[in-house]
Amino acid sequence: MDKMPAWADAVLVPLISLLLAAILSALVILAIGENPIEAFNLMVEGALMRSAGWGYTLYYATNFIFTGLAVSVAFHAKLFNIGGEGQATIGGLGVALICLYIPWPHWSLALFGAALGAAAFGALWALIPAYLQAKRGSHIVITTIMFNFIAAALLNYVLVNLLKPAGQMDPASPIFPAATHLPTFQDMFATDAMPLFRGSPGNVTFFLAILACFAVWLLIWRTRLGYEIRALGHSESAARYAGISPVRTIVIAMLISGGLAGLMATNTAMGEAERLVMNATEGAGFIGIAVALMGRNHPIGVFLAAILFGFLYQGGAELALWTNIPRELIVVIQALVILFTGALDNMVRTPLERVFVAMRKERA
Repeated sequence: MDKMPAWADAVLVPLISLLLAAILSALVILAIGENPIEAFNLMVEGALMRSAGWGYTLYYATNFIFTGLAVSVAFHAKLFNIGGEGQATIGGLGVALICLYIPWPHWSLALFGAALGAAAFGALWALIPAYLQAKRGSHIVITTIMFNFIAAALLNYVLVNLLKPAGQMDPASPIFPAATHLPTFQDMFATDAMPLFRGSPGNVTFFLAILACFAVWLLIWRTRLGYEIRALGHSESAARYAGISPVRTIVIAMLISGGLAGLMATNTAMGEAERLVMNATEGAGFIGIAVALMGRNHPIGVFLAAILFGFLYQGGAELALWTNIPRELIVVIQALVILFTGALDNMVRTPLERVFVAMRKERA
């Protein structure tokens, strides 16, 4: 029998972890002479109370949904894929090549093609670490870390030497053709009477991220492959006894994980910058780890956790702009949330389990 109900594990543990992170963040803000209540109100105002703020929040959340799903799929196979940064970086190269060298008549077709290119490039970047883990026993954490650095170096070389237009100083590709530019939330929802989402980068790829959540749910819980992935994650020996090939399942799980991380580039390269630039991932591959942990590796949880981290990113930008709170402290606050929802998860879980066990004994 489980020590704690499923609802408590899914809702109560993350909620208490968030509360602890908020209390500690408030103490840090107090220590530098700022008002934590005013700071929180400013974050809410800037990230949630205006349509432009929502546009930025959902833009960041889109990135975190893709990388969170990537980490969660690998987690179900008991694989710790921390190569989302590199896979998203190489996914951006796939987006750029598809957009620059194929004449698309409409953005919808271009998005479909770019999504396939991004997923394919991201999956291929995960293939070698997957093979090394499955066949050679090389730890997936080490190989995916190293491939993050290789991806950054490779993209730098491609942008500087191959894609950068002549006479341009910054390492970036040419602007993608107009037919590949994706509609933003402003294009989709604003009217003359109600000018919504002005200047925000949120775009149609947010809905692609929602589709990805649904697709991952179908894959993991409604397909034979998803059962094999979960079985391998629970016990490799039992999975092998049941006729499941660990090598095949590890490679496929990592390919899917890398493809999901690569899809993030449709948002950053195609949707926001409309060209390929260096450092477009901005750490989203690593934030995806916290999103997956907080979301309990379930697509719904990943979606909600991604919205939370989107709020933290946009709210943190508002704090840095309108208060004396330095940008570095915003990173500290984000790190505290990651710390309590990830690394210190058992600090909350263990006492709660004891409470629920005691309640059961009392009822018995």
